[in-house]
Amino acid sequence: MSAGIPKPGRLKKRSFSIAGHRTSIALEPEFWTALETEARGKALALAALVARIDAGRAGRNLASALRGCDDFADSLNCPLIRN
Repeated sequence: MSAGIPKPGRLKKRSFSIAGHRTSIALEPEFWTALETEARGKALALAALVARIDAGRAGRNLASALRGCDDFADSLNCPLIRN
């Protein structure tokens, strides 16, 4: 692999403050890229988009909920994100 290109399967960790608690989430770079694109499209900060998904995840693991919103081909038509 070339320098600067992440290896497949490698996780990228990010930290957020959600509902007053700090949390770290590890996802593959492709998921972060898609979430960032969706956040920009909704004029939201990435943290705000993650907080929306967190609020609707109904007990699911947050990383799984973020991956589960992987309808990126349909502009992240995820039931956990409210407009």
